[in-house]
Amino acid sequence: MNMEPLNQKSLERVVSQKALQIGSSFPCQICVVGFLSGVCLTSLFLALLTSLGTFEFGGISFFAISQGNSPLNSSSSGFINTVANADCKFKRNEVVAERWVDSKRSKDGSDDERVLLLHSAWSALLSESVDGKSAFWHSAGLDKSTVPNAPHLENCKLSERTNERLDKRAENERLPPWTTWKGLLDTHPASMANEQLKYFRHQALSEGAYPPWITGSDEENYPLTRKVQRDIWLHQHPENCRDPNVRFLVADWERLPGFGIGAQLAGMCGLLAIAINEKRVLVTSYYNRADHDGCKGSYNSSWSCYFFPETSQECRDRAFELLGNKEALERGIITTKDSYKSKEIWTGRTLRVWGEPWSFLQPTTEINGSLVAFHRKMDRRWWRAQAIRYLMRFQTQYMCGLMNIARNAAFGKEAAKMVLTSLGTEWPKDFQKHRSDIAEFVWSSHRPWIPRPLLSMHVRMGDKACEMKVVEFEGYMHLADRIRQHFPHLKTVWLSTEMQEVVDKSKQYTKWDFHYTNVRRQVGNMTMATYEASLGRQTSTNYPLVNFLMATEADFFVGALGSTWCYLIDGMRNTGGKVMAGYLSVNKDRFW
Repeated sequence: MNMEPLNQKSLERVVSQKALQIGSSFPCQICVVGFLSGVCLTSLFLALLTSLGTFEFGGISFFAISQGNSPLNSSSSGFINTVANADCKFKRNEVVAERWVDSKRSKDGSDDERVLLLHSAWSALLSESVDGKSAFWHSAGLDKSTVPNAPHLENCKLSERTNERLDKRAENERLPPWTTWKGLLDTHPASMANEQLKYFRHQALSEGAYPPWITGSDEENYPLTRKVQRDIWLHQHPENCRDPNVRFLVADWERLPGFGIGAQLAGMCGLLAIAINEKRVLVTSYYNRADHDGCKGSYNSSWSCYFFPETSQECRDRAFELLGNKEALERGIITTKDSYKSKEIWTGRTLRVWGEPWSFLQPTTEINGSLVAFHRKMDRRWWRAQAIRYLMRFQTQYMCGLMNIARNAAFGKEAAKMVLTSLGTEWPKDFQKHRSDIAEFVWSSHRPWIPRPLLSMHVRMGDKACEMKVVEFEGYMHLADRIRQHFPHLKTVWLSTEMQEVVDKSKQYTKWDFHYTNVRRQVGNMTMATYEASLGRQTSTNYPLVNFLMATEADFFVGALGSTWCYLIDGMRNTGGKVMAGYLSVNKDRFW
């Protein structure tokens, strides 16, 4: 995925050229065509021949590919891109926004030019959130205050601030304010002053409220998910971290080159089980995948760069203080990963704290046309799902920003069309934002928009052949077609793969719209460790996590249970209200 800010100079050039083209009168258009015919005829044809491979706007390659409605099928888009490539430069118009407003529009008011302008404005806002500046506004003649809200983007600062409240105990309470977690209702003046409401909240918290990171009822998740998530949070957040009875387990994340992110997560799931079983608070230490320039300050080399920490800051401080105390180590007040055998971490006995809820899991996974009713490691599958859900319960502002960039690149133009349709012809000339209580206090809890239904597909090939049966891309698409037989309105796929071969083959399926991160992929069979090293630590961490979270949000999922990554995605979906969506796998994992 391209994590870099927009190339503003290229963006300004294309926007200005478009504005001049669409804003000219008919006689002027004739003149322009005549001028181009005389000056740029040769370069125009050469550019047309060479521009059929990619479509770029502002220096950003669009990786949202709609085979049935590709930008290359649009003569106007192709023409503008061709002119830009041919270096046939027009004089910039200083009043770009006015030109866009006065241009000829389609009947629904959401013409291609305004769609591009709005999408570019949203991209500029995201660029500012990354590097703190953008030259777009001056060149486009727009003001930030007049840009409509983007339904597919999340207010990351507000989300992090809200989630911080939900990850700390309410005053004099055993739990955070989970009973009022929807939106920001408890911050409304009327709610804060309502004594009866305060009493109700206290009663609800005393009786044991459920955590807000669980979507859906118990029937839509693995058994006991809501209770288990609450209990894990309470275990990991003792009221007094300096109580002599509080013990700790401090563990680095696995860092051997052969360990992918999935293996690292699986290992930490095992350590969390050990910690709970021994009544210790798990504290994670060095995380090599966060050791890059994107994770700044205290977040560098820490899991908390991407997701909220596994315990409170007070417990972290206390644990690292004890780590330097020889007596505390000798007395077992604190242990480290080296205190346990590898077998205990990876294949140790699953916790029985909550009984055996895995024994009544309903079969919703299909392989070769049949639901699989039994798995000889069902306990491990259930526990890893619970542990992953807890460790990824809240995204940080950094992770939220990565998701915004991905959604905007993939779905931003479609979102712009919807927004402009609702606004009619008033934007950008006569549009004003309006503040409302319901938007601020109620609708603030809504998740960012994505086109639905959405199918996520993780195609794992390459060196994985040494661990599982590798299935070609055609096998995954066969399962996608089967889903479509029951849900004919399904057409959008979020494709996750490390193989360029898979991306190339996806272009043959013209009845599907594929979206994927814009990152260099493997050609041939190199090891995953070698491939990730070639990408660099930041890219090789950021884009898989984006793919992982997109898979958990999608309506349907096709993958390979033989892959640890797919195995963990399945767990996140089954603790995220997606049990009844089912899971179609192209193969068995190593425990069937």
